[in-house]
Amino acid sequence: MSGSRIAALGHYQPSRVLTNDELSTMVDTSDEWIRRRTGIATRRIAAPDESVTDMAAAAAGKALASAGLRPSGIGLITVATCTAIDRCPSTAAQVAARLGIPSAVAYDLNNGCAGFTTALAGADHAVRAGAARHALVIGAEKMSDVTDWTDRGTCVLLGDGAGAAVVSAVEDPDGAGGTGRAGIGPVVWGSDPTRADAVRLVGEWHPRFAQEGQSVFRWATGELPAIAREACRRAGLTPTDLAGVVTHQANLRIIEAVLRQLDLRDDVVIAQDVVESGNTSAASVPLALSKLTERGDIPSGAPVLLLAFGGGLSWAGQVVACP
Repeated sequence: MSGSRIAALGHYQPSRVLTNDELSTMVDTSDEWIRRRTGIATRRIAAPDESVTDMAAAAAGKALASAGLRPSGIGLITVATCTAIDRCPSTAAQVAARLGIPSAVAYDLNNGCAGFTTALAGADHAVRAGAARHALVIGAEKMSDVTDWTDRGTCVLLGDGAGAAVVSAVEDPDGAGGTGRAGIGPVVWGSDPTRADAVRLVGEWHPRFAQEGQSVFRWATGELPAIAREACRRAGLTPTDLAGVVTHQANLRIIEAVLRQLDLRDDVVIAQDVVESGNTSAASVPLALSKLTERGDIPSGAPVLLLAFGGGLSWAGQVVACP
């Protein structure tokens, strides 16, 4: 049994930027109202002919190139998404075809906004068990496809994009799962099915995003700090040891309220990609982490807490070493 680590990251965002001022011409809102309630300034919107598969493949291709791997080295592909239109073949299978990956296990995972961190844990387990030596884990969403542009409570939140990680085996399972210096720490995950309607897609063939905003805020600010501390404990750390925190980019108010309850150092790097990207659901954690890594904001090997929550109501989080 080997351990695992994030070897490389990649991300993709559509070129179109939708500002708060432009949104105010579409629905009864304003830049001041949106920033005060969500912290969001802009979001990216995919073109009508730009699919979840297009974005997933673009992000995955960058991660694969950054890792220096040939496509034939990938043994597992998981795409976390709740907005892919195609049911069969899966988005993951289509990404494999686009990238020329010949024989990997490929499947999609729908766990809402917690999809990427859930899929990352699954890839970690598969690599540790020897089922694959290298895996691609992708979060990709076209939230604009499921946005109700007449509902100012939700349309101001959502954006499109994708992020991807290459997960690779390392030979020291204790080091890889311990302090976060070498790899991916143990996952803390679960769900509360009594709150399944808190975040949802409504409708059959053309669903729309809906949520109980206050319920989600209360749950997140009340429950996530303990989940974060447990993820650190399982990795052999405390929150004061963290160099960075990347939560699901749902709402800046939620992020700030959760992290105020953790004993973080003043110099810890907090992902705030929600300001420029909005809520990209399962894409938000890898998208934000990839940007932080690309800019060099967190040193390679430093421990970073990943923490996500969403539809179900589900959550998953782990400490990882920054690639």
